[in-house]
Amino acid sequence: MRNVIQSQVVEIPHEMTTTGFEIPGCRIIENKGVVRGVVVRSRSFIGTFGAGLQTIFGGNISLLTTLAERARQQAFDTMLVQAHLAGAHAVIGVRYDATEVMKGATEVICYGTAVRLERLAL
Repeated sequence: MRNVIQSQVVEIPHEMTTTGFEIPGCRIIENKGVVRGVVVRSRSFIGTFGAGLQTIFGGNISLLTTLAERARQQAFDTMLVQAHLAGAHAVIGVRYDATEVMKGATEVICYGTAVRLERLAL
């Protein structure tokens, strides 16, 4: 799948994603299987140099924090597109994982179970 950018994200509302295994007020009627979003990001030379300077002063290394957050967001958005393509209404059991695939390059994966739901009568 091509890289997912914000304008391509399908509208599965964030409240329809959870690390839990149910959506309050809904019943799972169909399991569409595991969906995932994968992104591999590397630090640029300038980013690495800037982050190195930030370590001198201690505290949060904002350049690396921003890089990590962008990678997680892209992986999450790609997972949502996969869920939409599977015909899901929500994604449950959402998890993240990250692995350094080579020096300076990290794979971030976001995965969960795509499900179809029906609202419970109140």
